[in-house]
Amino acid sequence: MKKISIFAAAAGCMILCGCQQKPMQQPVSEYDVLTIAPTDRTLTENYSASIRGRQDIDIYAQVSGKIAQLCVTEGQQVRAGQKLFIIDQVPYKAALQTAIANVEAAKASVATAQLTYDSKKELFARNVVSQFDLSTAENSLLTAKAQLAQAEAQEVNARNNLSYTVVSSPSDGVVGTLPYRVGSLVGPSTPTPLTTVSDNSEMYVYFSMTENQLLALTREYGSIANTLKNMPDVQLQLNDGTMYSHPGRVESISGVIDTSTGSVQLRAAFPNKEGLLHSGGSGNLVMPHTYENCIVVPQSSTFELQDKVYVYKVVNGVATSTMINVVNISNGREYIVNSGLTPGDVIVNEGVGLMREGTPIKAKNQQATATATPAAESAAAAEPATEKEE
Repeated sequence: MKKISIFAAAAGCMILCGCQQKPMQQPVSEYDVLTIAPTDRTLTENYSASIRGRQDIDIYAQVSGKIAQLCVTEGQQVRAGQKLFIIDQVPYKAALQTAIANVEAAKASVATAQLTYDSKKELFARNVVSQFDLSTAENSLLTAKAQLAQAEAQEVNARNNLSYTVVSSPSDGVVGTLPYRVGSLVGPSTPTPLTTVSDNSEMYVYFSMTENQLLALTREYGSIANTLKNMPDVQLQLNDGTMYSHPGRVESISGVIDTSTGSVQLRAAFPNKEGLLHSGGSGNLVMPHTYENCIVVPQSSTFELQDKVYVYKVVNGVATSTMINVVNISNGREYIVNSGLTPGDVIVNEGVGLMREGTPIKAKNQQATATATPAAESAAAAEPATEKEE
């Protein structure tokens, strides 16, 4: 009995050691996977923008005086040449009358000097007067003519000053604020303009992009000229978050990069038939970027490590981390992949944040083979008989 016990203990020990040496198989979990295939995608990029009228003209007084009349109201639509302000005209009308009188007096002086010169010339021909007398009469005539020209110039200046008392709009547009009212003293040295007339028939939207963004845009289209020619229409997101109904076009790209900010300014033009856009407003310019036959992966299927983007590619049934290079532009849901993946690759589409390298992957959408082989069926049928024999 003692020998049998020792034998049984040794056999049990061997069985236990055999169980400990048998490797534990890692359980295979099911994951949603994604097969990579090329597709087309359009992504948008937003830029902070400021809105300006096609022409924002500051109106200043060209002569000094008190405002005698306001001819417009704030926000009024005006036409080119329409009266905006009238400055007190009394002193300028008096100055014009004085200038006109001076012109008449100068004309009389010229006529008198001309008679004197003609008389001296005739007497000189008869040797009655000397050459000195003739030259003096001629100089007097020239002086009188010069004084007439000076008087006429003063008259023109007086007429201009009088015309400047009527301040008119230089173009079609909308009147801005009116900081000065009737009785306010204004003049050329007044720091604040009388108002601003904005031509709002077409609005300019100014925005900036970095030097790297400009380089990428130029490489995409080949040159600045081709960029302006071939760029797609852009959209404008208004300050309240709504999209402006009319598309715009980028018309100009500044040729100088601001050294203090490292950015370059661009200008887009938008129609403003309904008058919804106002000069001085702000918004976001939305620029589309279209990619054809590109590889797109959901951001939920990626993870970042040291500013690098990775996915788990399914290779031989296990998860293998793979670094991918993505386009800087993103819609917040997807990445466009430049390199790292090829069509036909299979990536894990869920749970990547907690996944480990080498994790066995079983696709949810793939059906496992459940049909047993004939040999397995025979072994399964023999097992109950053995138990019965025991």
